[in-house]
Order: sequence, then structure tokens, then C-alpha cells
Amino acid sequence: MSLPPRTGRTSPEFNRPETDVPPAVAPASTYRLQLCPEFTFGHARAVVPYLASLGVSHLHLSPVLEAVPGSAHGYDVTDHTRVRVELGGEEGLRALAAEARAHGLALVLDIVPNHMALPAPLGLNRPLWEVAREGPGSPYARWFDIDWEAGGGQLLLPVLAEPLDPGSIEVGESPGGAVLRIGKLEFPLREGTAGLEPAALLAAQWYRPAHWREARTGLNYRRFFTISELIGVRVEDPEVFAVTHAKVLELVREGVAEGLRIDHVDGLADPEGYLRRLRDAVGADCWVVVEKILAREERLAPAWPVAGTTGYDALYRVDGVLTDPAGAARLDARFRGATGQPHWEVTAAAGAREVLTRDLAAELATLERLAGPELASAVRELLIAYPVYRPYPGDRLLAPEALERAAARAGAGPVAGVRDLLLRDPAFAARFAQTSAALRAKSLEDRAFYRYAPLLSATEVGGDPGAPAVTVAQFHAYCAEQARLWPRAGTVLTTHDTKRSADVRARISALSQDPDSVPEPTGADPQLAWVAWQTAFGLGGGGNAMVRRDRLWQALLKGVREAALHTMWTERNPAYEATVPEYVPRDALEPSGPLAAAARANLLGAALLHLAMPGVPEVYQGAETEYRALVDPDNRRPARFPREALARLDAGAAPSGTAEEKLALTAALLRLRRSRPGLFAGYAPLLARGPAAEHCVAFARSAGLVAVATRLSHGLAGAGGWRDTALPLPPGRWRHLPLLGAAPAASYTGELPLAQLLGAATPVAVLLREAPERA
Repeated sequence: MSLPPRTGRTSPEFNRPETDVPPAVAPASTYRLQLCPEFTFGHARAVVPYLASLGVSHLHLSPVLEAVPGSAHGYDVTDHTRVRVELGGEEGLRALAAEARAHGLALVLDIVPNHMALPAPLGLNRPLWEVAREGPGSPYARWFDIDWEAGGGQLLLPVLAEPLDPGSIEVGESPGGAVLRIGKLEFPLREGTAGLEPAALLAAQWYRPAHWREARTGLNYRRFFTISELIGVRVEDPEVFAVTHAKVLELVREGVAEGLRIDHVDGLADPEGYLRRLRDAVGADCWVVVEKILAREERLAPAWPVAGTTGYDALYRVDGVLTDPAGAARLDARFRGATGQPHWEVTAAAGAREVLTRDLAAELATLERLAGPELASAVRELLIAYPVYRPYPGDRLLAPEALERAAARAGAGPVAGVRDLLLRDPAFAARFAQTSAALRAKSLEDRAFYRYAPLLSATEVGGDPGAPAVTVAQFHAYCAEQARLWPRAGTVLTTHDTKRSADVRARISALSQDPDSVPEPTGADPQLAWVAWQTAFGLGGGGNAMVRRDRLWQALLKGVREAALHTMWTERNPAYEATVPEYVPRDALEPSGPLAAAARANLLGAALLHLAMPGVPEVYQGAETEYRALVDPDNRRPARFPREALARLDAGAAPSGTAEEKLALTAALLRLRRSRPGLFAGYAPLLARGPAAEHCVAFARSAGLVAVATRLSHGLAGAGGWRDTALPLPPGRWRHLPLLGAAPAASYTGELPLAQLLGAATPVAVLLREAPERA
């Protein structure tokens, strides 16, 4: 069933003159919903009227294809041909799309081309089951990156909880035929092997069941990061692409979905080739963004036929412009002095070396074998030295700084040899790039970020703990470039992958404005004490105290395992882990005085900048109001939708507290984006003049909207406020857009004294240009 066209689309405005990328219809904004068996298509359908009233234009759904039963996220796909039954099946998805369309909304789907589940039971993944039964001769063998030679002709399946006991092997029958059983697990039986003794039976199969620890060195298939339960898929193969994307393409063609988010594009062998094939299949009107983490000075390849990234690069700029560089530097010095932790660059390099040689040892061994023993050390050193997530041809493929650092440890000759191999061997270059992406993600986001904690708000996906602050000029430069090159890219502040929600980070980053408010760490582990205090400060109070303490404990426990300083996921230290609860503050930590004002200004300022800057802003479920969440799984708890609060505000009530202030601001800007999308074109920095100019970040969009936010309000208050600082406005007469309740009726022209516009009660403002009077 095809759906009729919906009304209220924005115009196709993103076409970069510098490229041949086709124009695409873009959302005005997106709202992310985390689907799971407890929150299905039916539940999502029930909140559509509320989300329409909030002002969003598109619902962004977490993966909807068949996944491992009970999966809380859906990234462990088992069947690309079916919509997930636990969520309501295809009928439920189409009903949700119809309900959304009836309210003027549309759907964006999150798709997972890089990998699928290696599940237990294995039969849930039928293509992989057939490969295990038929080996490299199976028509499905082309689906997966399996190194049969390295595995001695067998696919390692590290799915056993204990080392294999041959005496536990049984042969039996299932509805699909004869199977090999090990405990409750079933595996396919190769034809003609049923009568063999256990040892001979195992040797005769195309796979080898193994204890999960064997994955560290014996793995012979590409996986997602270090997760052996997710096996890489070869979507670069046209036939594999066709089968794995048929259902998604059907949903796009029939109007069920109007946009796609591409998960972990860096994991693919040929991201640009994949994206071009996808663009050809979905057509020019489908909005496509890629989950791609860009380093501070890195830029997305302009030739990619996409609207842009999902927006972690925007997160870094928004957080950074609200961070005090002087205070962050003081916290950095104090943290290193109290914990003995080395500088960020040393911490990051050490994490990379550990992860590559331990967690990714199997992947490293594959590359070293392909390169040869004389180049093995150079492969390792070049991976560790590489400055971005992965190299791309023509885009820092042979970054000079990486070559120099690698040569200092492995020798110039071997490094040059690897350089030549990367240039002449596309298969090696692809596997090197895929390993590099996994290494950066695991060693930075999931290792070094948990060790280096001067200011926890800076240890975020896409962040740079070594340079947490962004100047106003740098913020403007980024936004101007986005408006010119990627005006329909995604922007985010909170996602299912952020380690702390935007509002938790807003509170923590306020500490950079008052570094002396952070106490000296106490206890046997000063690093954990430092992390625990800032985490508790960011989460704050409210709600059940026992639940709050449990949330903190769970986040800290995950953190110490990821940091791998005293315990880790695969080699736990029970004695150390038993001490973690001792570091959880017993009482809630709340800011007061100027620090509380700074936290509020950060929270509202971040929301304003996010919703007004170039790009398509995404609101994470529940984050339209104050939303304090910690690392996964805390950030995937059931969402709370503030229907009653929004209705009360719409009835004319003044916002009560920061949560309702953020809700009012979010609704006002989302509705404006949906009703007047033309206001959000272009970008022009507005520079304040006067003694407090550095505390203002302001810009104009399309010469019809001005956004103004207070930054570093703690220092602003200490210096005597705005005084005679003024903001030159673009030509015309300007009036307030009500954001935090009733707005002044005054209108402005020329230079506007900021003391009239901003204050302790109103740290943010939006002005709209009045239409000229007709003669």
C-alpha cells in the first residue's frame, strides 16, 4: 500500500554547487524514538498527536527490521526482509506512518548496513546458518567477511559460555533437519557427518564452536568494533546490497519513510560507493544522513551524495562555545595533579595501543598477515598514529603527521612500505580503514574518554577532551561553513549513544566557569572520586534517592570497566568493583548562586543554539524538556512525554522552572521551523561590542531571525553584567519571539543594548524581523 503525499514539506534547498549531489527534501526537524518490545509502533502511534503539536516534522525511528528477540535497540538485525514482529510488524509500521502523515509528519528510518547479529540460537540468522552448514560454497558466503584460510577452513563461532567439552556434543533433529547440539545451542550439521565421533564430527564441520574468549586472537570474520556477536556484512557486493536493502527500499518507494540514517558508515569497505548505490535506489527526494564522527579539523567528503552527518560535529561546537577555556585548563591541571594521569595526547595514544594489541588483536593479526612480517610493526604504528577515524582516498589517506609518528617507532622504510601497500592494494586499504574506524571508536570513546576526566562534559562522542572549548569565532566559522556546504545535515545534542545527555553536560560544563567549586578527590582511587563527583553533579537531585544512587552506581561501574585501569569487562576485579558504590555521593549535588545560574544559562543556551543553527535539529525522546540521563542503558529508559505541561503552556501559563522553560523554547523554535522554514536559511554572525562582548553568541538566519545566547554567565555576573555592551542588529525592525513566557512588546532597530535583551531571568532570546508596513 502506497501512502498519499503529505502536506507541509520543506523545499529541496540543499544542493552544493561544488558537487554533483542531487537536491533532497529535508525535514524541518526530527524526533528520535527508541523502539523496543516495551515501546512498539503502537506506542509510537499514540504519541504522534503530541509530537505534531510540539512542532516536529519527522519521527526518527531506531532500527525496525527483525532483530534478536528482546533486543532493546534493534542494531542486532537477524532478517533484512521483515519488519520486526516484536514492534508490531510491517502492519504496525505502516499504521504508524499513516497516523504520522495524517498529522503532517513523516518517518526517518535508522538502517544498519555494516553488520548483523551472530545470534544464539544461530538459526535466527538464516544466511549465516547456511554458511555454517555449506561453508565457502554456500551462496550466502559472499555476505560475510570470513577469512577461511586463517580459520583452517572453519568459521570460528565464539558463542560458548565455557570451554568446549567434546562429551557435551549431541546430534539430534530439528524442524529444519539434523543439528549438532551443545547444551541448549543448536548448529547445522554438515551432510554425511552424523555418525562421526565427537572429535571427528567437530573437525568435519565448516565452523568451530568456541569459548567467547577465543575471539580475542582466533576470530576470522569482520565484526562491529569488538562485539563478536555482530558479524560484518559485505554490502559492497551488489547482490548482498540488493537483498539486505529490498525491504527498506520498498518502504521508501511506497512513502512509508522519507529519510534514512545510515549507521556506522565508517565500517563499510567503500562508503562512497555504498552511498551512491543507495542514492540511486532511493532517488533524489530521500533525506539521507550518515553516522560519521569527524575530528575537529576533519570535513565530510563533499562528493558523498548525502545531506551530511547525523550531527556530532555540531554537538562539539555547541558544547564547546559554552565552555570556559581558562577554567577548563585549571580543571585539567588539578585533575592530572590529583590522579597522576598524563596529558590527553598520551592517554589517547596509550588507549589506542592497548585496544589494538589486545581487544582488536585478531583484526591486527589479519592486517599484519596481509602486509607481511617485515611491515607488521609499521601497520600497528600507523594505525595508532592516525589522527581521524579512518582514511579515505584523496582525503588524508596518507596524513603526514601520522606517517612521521609511525616512522619514529617503526622506521621510515617499513612505514613507506605500508604507504605503498595502501595505495596499490584496495582490499588491504579497505580493511586497514575499517580497522582504523573500530580502533578510534573503542580506544577514544570507550577507553580514553573514561580515563581522562578533567571536565566530563568534554568526553562526549565527537568531542575533544584535549581542546574542550570553542571560541565564538570558531563557532561562527563552523556554522557558516555548514550553511554553505551542508545546510540540511543533522544536528544533535543528545542521542542513544551520548555518554551524558545535553542537560547533564550543561551542568557539568558550568564547572569550567567556577573550577574551584570542584572538590579535591578523596579515597583510594582519586580518578574515580573525581568522575563520581562530576557525574553526581551533572545528574543532580529529584526523584527517588535510591533510584538515583543506583543509576549513578551503574554508570560508574560501566565507566571503570571501560577505563580498564583496575578492572575490565573481560577480566573483572570483584574486590575493586565492590568499592565503587562507596564513591557515590549520598546526597544529591545541586549548584547554587551564580553556578546555578550558569548551569541554567548553559542548558537554555545550548537548546537555543542547537535549534536555531544551520542543519536539521534532532530532539531525543523526552529531551524537549529538561532531560538528565547517563550512559547507555540509562539513556534508553522509557521516555516521558510532557503532554500536560505543553498543553498548559499553550493555554497561556507561564513556564514553571527550567524544565518548562526548555519545553517552551523548544516548542517555539520547532513550530517556527515547521511553519516558516525559509527563516532558517543562510547564516550571518552578529558580533557584540563592548566590555562583555565575549559573553554573547549571536547570529542571523536569512536576515529574518536573530538568535542570541549568553555564554559564560558566571564570569559575566562577576564582572558587573552587560554594562554598555550592545548588539548591532541587521537592517529592519525586530520584535521578540516568546520563548520563556510572555515577551516584551518592544521592537528594536540599530544597536540593541544587551542589558535590555538578556538578563538573569532571560539568558536567551530570539528576534523576528517585522514585515515592513505597506504604503
